[in-house]
Amino acid sequence: MDFFSINKIFFTALGYPMSYLEFVGTVAGAIAVWLSARANIWSWPIGLINVTLFFFLFYQVQLYPDMFLQVFFFVTNLIGWWRWKNPSQSEEDKKHELRVSFVSRRGLSIFMMVGVVGTFVFGMLAKNLHEFFPMLFHKPSAFPYADSFVTVMSIVATYLMVQKKVECWAVWILVDAIACYLYFAKEIKFVGIEYLIFCFIAGFGLWNWTEEARDVQ
Repeated sequence: MDFFSINKIFFTALGYPMSYLEFVGTVAGAIAVWLSARANIWSWPIGLINVTLFFFLFYQVQLYPDMFLQVFFFVTNLIGWWRWKNPSQSEEDKKHELRVSFVSRRGLSIFMMVGVVGTFVFGMLAKNLHEFFPMLFHKPSAFPYADSFVTVMSIVATYLMVQKKVECWAVWILVDAIACYLYFAKEIKFVGIEYLIFCFIAGFGLWNWTEEARDVQ
C-alpha cells in the first residue's frame, strides 16, 4: 500500500520529491485529457486510472472536495465511455460514435447557475467537514470555496463532455486555471504543472471540437 502514500518517493527533481502516486496519476491524466481533446474514446478508460490514484492523493493533502470529485469522475468515465460508444442513430458521426455538438444558450445558462449555487453549498460543507466528521478529516479543508468551485464546475464540464458538447472545453479552461493555483499552493507541483498544460490542451480541445461540430452542421 506504500504506492498510495505521498511519502513513498519515486524520485526527486530540482529539490521536489515526486511520489509514485503523484507521478503515475498525473501521467495517466495527461494522456486521458489529450485523447479527450482529440475526441478519442480511449480517454475514458485511461481516465479511470487517473481518478483512482488522485482520490488517494487529494485525501492526503486535505483537498476534500477534489477527493470526492474523483468518485464522480470514476462513475462518469464509465458512463462517458458507454455514451460515446453507443449513440442513437441520429447522433452518430462517421466513426459511428457520438458526434460533437453545441449546447443551447438556455442550457448553458442553467449550467452556470448550477455552478454558482453548487459552489456556495459545497463550500459551506467542505469548510466544516473536519467538525462534522473528525475521525475521517483530521484537518480543515484547504481553500474550501475555491476547491468547491473546481469540483462543481468540473462536474458541469464532465457532463457536457459526456454529451460531447463543445462548451465543455471553455469550462475546463476556467477550472484548470484555478486548480493549477490550488495545487501549487498545496505543494503538489507536478500536478500543478499538469493543470497548467491542461489549460492549453483545453484551448486546443475547444478549437478542435468547434471545427468538428461545424463540419457536421
